[in-house]
Amino acid sequence: MEEKKEHWEKIYGNKGLHEVSWYERLPEISLKLIEQLNLPEDSAIIDVGGGDSLLTDHLLKMGFYNLSVLDISGVVLERARSRLEEKAKRIKWIESNILDFEPSGQYDLWHDRATFHFLTRETDKQEYFRILTRAMNTGGYLVIGTFSEQGPQKCSGLPVQQYSEESMSAFFRPVFQNVRFVRYEHHTPFNTVQNFIYGCFKKES
Repeated sequence: MEEKKEHWEKIYGNKGLHEVSWYERLPEISLKLIEQLNLPEDSAIIDVGGGDSLLTDHLLKMGFYNLSVLDISGVVLERARSRLEEKAKRIKWIESNILDFEPSGQYDLWHDRATFHFLTRETDKQEYFRILTRAMNTGGYLVIGTFSEQGPQKCSGLPVQQYSEESMSAFFRPVFQNVRFVRYEHHTPFNTVQNFIYGCFKKES
């Protein structure tokens, strides 16, 4: 686990906001999926692997105020706090590997863009599922984005697990029922294209 933390601290220590492949000026797909859920503004929302993603900025503008951001890198969380200035005080910042995360409460929305697909061992995936299930309110929503089967096989020097609609649904059943899927071509700052699949699920039990 320490090796993973060192890896990501080095990545974020050497690269700025616009210099990583996953940078999105507007997290369009995530925002559209979240808007379609019509969640109340007091919904407890966590952005897993959120780093200095601009999703939080947009959620604040939408009126949400019960927000948490989790990332393994303290460097990137500090960068996000600096960017948001006074607004950063309205967010709970959690520095943790997702597999070590011990939720202190339950969430109505769990958002994860490109953290889950770094888990390639079955034991790690099952631990993620255990933490996710424990952390979510019944009736809450999971919005998760991963590389599709047409996406890259590696990211930032690490192998990833690719997913299809079928394999993603199979993994999260029977606790989470699929609401919708979206396929998306992400254009990186380096003029390359990465094919993503986003799934929106509802926790049934």
